Amino acid sequence: MRKLAAAVCAATVLGLALSACTSGSSAAPRAIAAGTDTDAIISYSETEPANALVPGDTTEVGGISVLGALFRGLIDYDPATAAPRNAVAESITTADSKFWTIKIKPDWKFQDGTPVTARSFVDAWNYTAYSPNLMKSASYMVHIQGYDQVNNTTPDGKQPAALPAATTMSGLKIINDQTFTVTLNAPFAQFGLSLGYAAFYPMPASFFADRKAYEAHPVGDGPFEFVSYTPGKDLLVKRFDGYGGAQKPKIGGIDYRFYTDLDKAYADVLADKLDFLSFTPWDTTQGNRIARDLPPSRRTSYKYLGYQAIAFPMFDSRYADPRLRQAISMAIDRPALIKQIFNGARQPADGLVSPNAQGYIPGQCGELCTYQPQKAKQLFDATGFQGTIVLTSNVDSGNREWVEVVCQSIQRTLNHPCVFQPQTTLGAFRNALNQKSIHAVYRTAWVAGYPSIENFLNPLFRTNGASNVGQYSNKQVDDLLAQADAAPNLELADSLYQQAERVALQDMQTIPIWYQAATAAWSSRLHNVKPTLFRELDFFTVTVSR
Repeated sequence: MRKLAAAVCAATVLGLALSACTSGSSAAPRAIAAGTDTDAIISYSETEPANALVPGDTTEVGGISVLGALFRGLIDYDPATAAPRNAVAESITTADSKFWTIKIKPDWKFQDGTPVTARSFVDAWNYTAYSPNLMKSASYMVHIQGYDQVNNTTPDGKQPAALPAATTMSGLKIINDQTFTVTLNAPFAQFGLSLGYAAFYPMPASFFADRKAYEAHPVGDGPFEFVSYTPGKDLLVKRFDGYGGAQKPKIGGIDYRFYTDLDKAYADVLADKLDFLSFTPWDTTQGNRIARDLPPSRRTSYKYLGYQAIAFPMFDSRYADPRLRQAISMAIDRPALIKQIFNGARQPADGLVSPNAQGYIPGQCGELCTYQPQKAKQLFDATGFQGTIVLTSNVDSGNREWVEVVCQSIQRTLNHPCVFQPQTTLGAFRNALNQKSIHAVYRTAWVAGYPSIENFLNPLFRTNGASNVGQYSNKQVDDLLAQADAAPNLELADSLYQQAERVALQDMQTIPIWYQAATAAWSSRLHNVKPTLFRELDFFTVTVSR
């Protein structure tokens, strides 16, 4: 990084940096060890993307994972610490957290050979924000001046017949091919930190000329380029040798395989038929079975930025009473669940923010996230809820076992029937949630796009947030989030975000269960394997032996 250290250090005053300044994606490449197969394609288990690979329209983990290989944003995040570091950006500067100047590195190219310019970012952000385009990540642009002129969605997230007043945001100005400026509605200290998230990726001119052609063959600016996609089977990318970053992958490509059975994926790792599995089946921790299956050189346990939860579709009036939601939370014996399913190797969630994220404080949930059987039963009975409690989840990423245990705990504690309803794939599950066709209590999870309390709250709990599929809305939460966004310093911002978190937890639309952790496993031919804080494999360090 040429100007990263200066840019991030200057931003520390504004609360952008999470730690001391770091070198990062532009670090000098390391020598490749003898016997390394730099052309090897590694096979990688991932949930199938729910939509076409358009960054502004992708919010679920499978799609975000693939986009992370195809694209690179203005910044990226250190895989081990999540500290921000410049990527496509030469520098990102601001004196007041409201007016930002962004300079990008020269000679960075898309995989079709066209240059990445300031317009590549400005056009992409405008397209994402413009509400008739129906981009799921539009709300990430809400802080940019002029957003309200290009996005006129209704409070329930629908696009009215009338078009917005403008097609481009007044806060985005192109100065030259390498420079653009961003004016926000108000100071937002977290803006620079968010710029590595997929919603802010650049887009090639070919996307705007023919979106359908792009969707059939996506073009990014990252270290890997698209080769092919077979729905229900796999998606193949290969190393892009024209990648602009100084650090290059030491593998030839990635074959993302879409397993619907996690046990089958695990069996394939054991048999050296699958190279990498980011999380092994839960039952492999019982009796420490995985230690008998694999040597330490082929597995590791790690924590990442997120949590697992269950949540309520607030568009269904059956769940309108907050006492019902609080009762169900207190009916869940989290420590017993973790002991039974994970052999104790998880941390019960006590809030909506991961402990390894900036802004986390313990105990935000209070007794509502602890097992209180008598209070839960009394509260539940007072609601008069009728009918079976139904919990639902996709089962292609190993969630059935623990959700079933949650259901059993609820049924036992409340003396009320609870049943589990499986959904086949994450993609189909997410699409059904987005279409409001699921009326059961649903499993949800969050893996942060960047390591801040803000990213755990705004997308999920702000009215019409990008990932607010349960349609939660509370004016007090919205007001606190808006105040936090505009706070003049990080300390005040975090305090206001924490207040918003406490209010959302009292509403208990989302019931946090446990903080994200996993055990990754890999084939005997992989080396230098490092899972990241974003539940992905570090593709710049991994190598394959011949």
